[in-house]
This record gives sequence, C-alpha cells and structure tokens, in this order.
Amino acid sequence: MPAAATGGPAPAGRSRRSFARSKPVMDDVARLAGVSKQTVSRVLNKNPSVRAETRMKVLAAMNELGYRPSSSARSLASGRTRVLGVISFDAARHGPASLLTAINLAAREAGYLISSISLPPSDADTVMKAVDLLAAEGADGVIAIAPQQNTDEALSGVVPAIPLVTLESHLGPDTPVVTSDSAAGARMAVEHLLAHGHSTVWHIAGPDGWLAAEQRVFGWREALEEAGAFVPGRLIGDWSAGSGYALGRQLASRPEVTAVFASNDHMALGVLRALHEAGRRVPEDVSVIGYDDIPEAAYLIPPLTTVRNDFAETGRRALHLLLRQLRGDVESDVRSVVPVELVVRASAGPAPRRTGA
Repeated sequence: MPAAATGGPAPAGRSRRSFARSKPVMDDVARLAGVSKQTVSRVLNKNPSVRAETRMKVLAAMNELGYRPSSSARSLASGRTRVLGVISFDAARHGPASLLTAINLAAREAGYLISSISLPPSDADTVMKAVDLLAAEGADGVIAIAPQQNTDEALSGVVPAIPLVTLESHLGPDTPVVTSDSAAGARMAVEHLLAHGHSTVWHIAGPDGWLAAEQRVFGWREALEEAGAFVPGRLIGDWSAGSGYALGRQLASRPEVTAVFASNDHMALGVLRALHEAGRRVPEDVSVIGYDDIPEAAYLIPPLTTVRNDFAETGRRALHLLLRQLRGDVESDVRSVVPVELVVRASAGPAPRRTGA
C-alpha cells in the first residue's frame, strides 16, 4: 500500500524543499542556465559585457523559475537603494499633491520607490533636517517641491550630501530645477479675453510669497500693459474657493467688470458662485478663466476655461533629471520649463455690448 503523501519519503532526486516550492534564488537561476552566479548578477545589472546568447539563457531561466530579484540584493550590487526622497510643502494643495502623484508614477516606471516628507513652510534648519533624514534612510537623491518664497530661501541654505532637484525654486547653477511656465499661462488667459473685446481683465491672485502666483501676476500685468489696457489693482486670495467667492462678490457688484482671471481653478469656482448669486451671467455678462485644469473644471456650470498645468510631465522631468544626476551626466545650470496650454471651454466669451444712454 503506498505511503501517505504527508508521511512518505520524497521521491529520489527531489528534495522536500522542491515540494515546498520555496522562492527561487540566484543560485537556482545560475544552475538552470549553466552559468555562474556572477554572470546572473551582471545580467540583472544590465552589464554590457554579457554576450547576447548568455543573457537570453539567463532570462529564460529566470522566467521558467519565476525568479524576481530582491531590491536589497540589487542595492548591494549597485551601491544604491533605488529609493528617492521627496520633500513637499503644503502637500494638501492641488498643485503640490498632483506633482507628488506624478513623481511617484514616474519613479515606479523607472523601478524606484519614493519616501516622502511633508513639511509646513519651513526655515533652513527644518529643511536641512529633512534632507539629512532622507539621506540617512538611504535615499539615492531628493526632489523638493518648493512652491513658496520662504521654502525657496530655506532650500538655498541647504548643501545636500546627495543629488537634489527642485520644483519651482531655482537655487543656483548647481541644482537642476523644473518649473511650469506660469507667466506664459497668464498671458494666454489675458490675451484670450482681450481678443474677445474685453477692455481689461481683473485678476484674483494667489497669496503673496507663492512663486507661481507671482509669475501669474507678472504675466497678467505684462499682457495688459503691452495691449495698452487699463491695469486694475490685483485682488489677493488664498487658493481656496471661499476666497474666490468673497472676492467674486466684490467684483460682481461692479458693472465695469466683464472679465476675471483667477490664479487657480478653485478660486475661479468661487467666482462663478458669486456671479451667479448676483444675477450676472457667465459668460454673457462676465467671462471667467481659471488655472490648473482640475478634474472638475470641465463639469462646472458653465465648463471652465482654464490654463492646463502638465503635472505629469513636470513630475517625469524632475525624476529624469534626478536620475541623470545619479548617473553623473547633468550639465550645470539646468532649468527645465514645462509649457502650459489654454483649454477653451464655455466660461469665457465676447465682451457684452454696451448700451447707449
């Protein structure tokens, strides 16, 4: 009578380990491919010295065994952890949050993991501690999402021991930076409204100290001045729909206001609500343009004309710049500017006709 499966001896030539189907290791791959363990390691690290035929044998063995190299083994072989650090400030905002998501996706595609630290607006000491912490945890490099002037100043005092790329802030010739063209985006918005016959454009700006907000104010003012149009005083919001609503109520009470450019979509959303409550139609009486192209922008009433920030491209560029630094092939004073796009929808239209006295 045959022995029970749980109690009988293993068949000849097969170990109990094979029955347990333990996870294959590099030695198993080397044995099946008929090569050394060092050759398997070279294949994993894409060493060009390995012949194509040998590489195919190793890859076939890995596939047959279901072998997946551990990140720790690859780290020991390459001297890197394949972990990148991200420092983010005010990460709850749409822009920083979207950039963090984009960096995570780009890192995953490149085979890296992200370790992130979110800080409030900080001084140089806090930022230095964050960089040191990421370096101590083994991060190969750091991306800093630094959208505010005070974080820009804090980062300028940091001399990192590992490669650093910044978003928005330009710290000097030794630190690559990726930024979107906020000034150009504001110009697009203003020029679109002027082309529709509006005599001027009122601006609800982001809060003082935000680099993108300052660039949008610059582009708005420059476009008006070049057109010879009146430049109204800017109104300052805090990026929230609530601030856009409060400032929108002020503008709604002024009949001369026919065009509004808000520095982000959330403030534009508040403006739309204020105009609706005041009985001023959009775009028949007042045209409104926002900035960022949040996912909800196309579903507002009316759908919002806005400037699209390409957060995915910004994140990819930042990640690739950092990887280039790790390879040692980044030139000094790299400043990568990501273009923006005006997305025309229904909230902006021709200036209303003036009726005679």
